[in-house]
Amino acid sequence: MPYVDGFVAAVPNANREKYLKHAKDAAVVFKEHGALTVVECWGDDVPDGEVTSFPMAVKREENETVVFSWITWPSRDARNEGMQKVMEDPRMQPDQFEFPFDGRRLIYGGFEMIFEA
Repeated sequence: MPYVDGFVAAVPNANREKYLKHAKDAAVVFKEHGALTVVECWGDDVPDGEVTSFPMAVKREENETVVFSWITWPSRDARNEGMQKVMEDPRMQPDQFEFPFDGRRLIYGGFEMIFEA
């Protein structure tokens, strides 16, 4: 089964186009290093919760939108190898781009896919 890296972040509304460019540029690098797919979603119907929610998890501010993203890899081993190459790639170094969101509030994790329909 493929392996999935998932991400949730709060992006300032004014940075939507910057975020899209950042995502497209990063997708090229991820795919060159083994990712099968890179998917980026801009929040459209992401309600606030009473106990927990996407907006609460990323401490979304009034002028921000929640984004939900994932990268699929052929396997966890392929992800580990590919992610190491991505992090070492000169195009992904902090001096090459500016994050269009507060990376301290980024939520991410790796997931073993157990079912797909």
